[in-house]
Amino acid sequence: MSETAQTFLVVVDETVECAKAVRYAALRADHTGANLMLLHVLKPSQFVQWGGVQQDMDAEAEQAGQAVLAATAAEVEALTGARPAVRLMRGRATDAVLEVVTTDRSIRALVLAAAAKGKPGPLVDFFTRERAGTLPCMVMIVPGGIEDADIDRLT
Repeated sequence: MSETAQTFLVVVDETVECAKAVRYAALRADHTGANLMLLHVLKPSQFVQWGGVQQDMDAEAEQAGQAVLAATAAEVEALTGARPAVRLMRGRATDAVLEVVTTDRSIRALVLAAAAKGKPGPLVDFFTRERAGTLPCMVMIVPGGIEDADIDRLT
């Protein structure tokens, strides 16, 4: 990838607010000529005594993760006409995101969405507290309760 910051990174999961972050990042990338990368992080494997069972569980989790990424990528393509890059990783979400933003110098911004009610979510909490001043890219937080029309207007 290029050394210049040109990619918006969104962590994709099954939360309601994730769709808000994806919409904002996709439209903002489209309007600025940047790229979009969707990252889905699979939970670390749990040790299962029987290796074959664990392999099957890991394969099922990977297929489910690929399906989430494919569906989200299709939504982005329908919205912007451009297919985003996708990446699937396994491990703790905070560790995976840190790895991507610190090794991929094309990342312009990490786009996260805060929950509409209650605590903002573990990634928002982590990247706005412990790591807020040490990241090599911007962190953008989309309110989970924002309307799509407002996202469209703000991008």
